[in-house]
Amino acid sequence: MSVAAYKRILLKLSGEALMGEDAYGINEDVVDRIVSEIAEIVRLGVQVGVVIGGGNIFRGMKGASSGMDRATADYMGMLATVMNAMALSDAMKRAGLEARVQSALRIDQVVEPYIRGRAIRHLEEGRVVIFAAGTGNPFFTTDTAAALRGAEIGAQIVLKATKVDGVYTADPKKDPAAQRYHRISFDEAIGRNLAVLDATAFALCRDQKLPINVFSIFKPGALKRVVLGEDEGTLVHS
Repeated sequence: MSVAAYKRILLKLSGEALMGEDAYGINEDVVDRIVSEIAEIVRLGVQVGVVIGGGNIFRGMKGASSGMDRATADYMGMLATVMNAMALSDAMKRAGLEARVQSALRIDQVVEPYIRGRAIRHLEEGRVVIFAAGTGNPFFTTDTAAALRGAEIGAQIVLKATKVDGVYTADPKKDPAAQRYHRISFDEAIGRNLAVLDATAFALCRDQKLPINVFSIFKPGALKRVVLGEDEGTLVHS
């Protein structure tokens, strides 16, 4: 049996990842495939926390740019993440995984409130914990929520799931000569102005010595290879 390199991880999923090729919303087939990838690492004994975005339903920055109050727009975005988290949790239950949604905003009738000790207990008992509503505060992204929750639950790494299989020297869609970074330090990433996470999230991971791996969630088996410590994606480390 394969041995995982990490006991506890924090997986950051964008809301857009749930759309697949759709223009907006939640694509059930895509969600089921992502859940099957997560199930593989749970079967390895890995404890999994997930932070989910809401950009497939509503993006706070876009709402603010159209004239809406920024704080109001961000709260609407947080509610969108709760919807995504509930959909992801439901798909996990259908796949035979135990999952709990914890929200940074109190919506006790539908999901648990975020309580750190309870989240850790769920993880220790083999449940996937899906953290919704970001940090619960406007002006902070779900990248920052991922860094924060990762540090709080004692995750050994933050895995950022994207559409690209790592961090490149240039945009690989525009520059065929672009090279993927296999490993890079936090200081090198800053020096080369690489967009790994937003600045606040990146600084928090760097200060907490919490490594980040950027990989493609659309590449079959990539999540498992990252967890096994194989050369997949880009590892950003202290």
